Amino acid sequence: MKRTRPVIGVTLDSEPPGTTDSPSYSRYPWYALRENYMTSLIEAGGLPVALPHSAELAADLLDMIDALVITGGAFDVDPSLYGDSEQHETVLMKRSRTDAELALLHGALERDMPILGICGGEQLLAVALGGSLIQHIPDSIESALAHEQPNPRHEPGHPIRIEPGTLLARIVGTGEMQVNSSHHQAVRDAGRGRVNAMAEDGVIEGIEDPTRRFCLGVQWHPEFGIDPGDRRVFEALVSAALG
Repeated sequence: MKRTRPVIGVTLDSEPPGTTDSPSYSRYPWYALRENYMTSLIEAGGLPVALPHSAELAADLLDMIDALVITGGAFDVDPSLYGDSEQHETVLMKRSRTDAELALLHGALERDMPILGICGGEQLLAVALGGSLIQHIPDSIESALAHEQPNPRHEPGHPIRIEPGTLLARIVGTGEMQVNSSHHQAVRDAGRGRVNAMAEDGVIEGIEDPTRRFCLGVQWHPEFGIDPGDRRVFEALVSAALG
């Protein structure tokens, strides 16, 4: 039977077990994902499925899906992966998650599978494309915006400017968007990729690889649907996944 909805693989976050003194969802390690990642993909016409952290199964997982979404999370990419010998004191890593997501990313790039990286997923995509990251924006960019916005994440944090002629510009159909902002790191350079969006303080807000049929990273969280362009990003991914 032919599927009418493409299968979109979505990476999960992971959390350590809770304790009696510090309770959490479970006393055992657990996966986590906000509901709006999944609902955004469903509303765009996709069939989202959750992907576990298993680097050795990356090829098998990719065989099951038509597109890949690398989600965000409150952690950072290991600086050694992009050539930084020193680690900023604010850096928090989840090595098993990063290993699994990098294996998925490299495999998806080899297959020219549609890819969307969101927030930390955009940063990891930049690393997979040979780029590098700013480890802590306040220490690197003078007069930076509040990229960890003080207002709720379902509200806009600042505008971004979109580069004309890019995949992102074609998708959203505008030169500016209002986005939320929840990150202390950012892409320093996009490696083999291309920068497609910037904040007014010079922070890179989006990247893409124009040599791929759909390879896009956004620094904000479009699953909150703050700007009309957010939904168009998910619709474009689903369309690309349909082939």
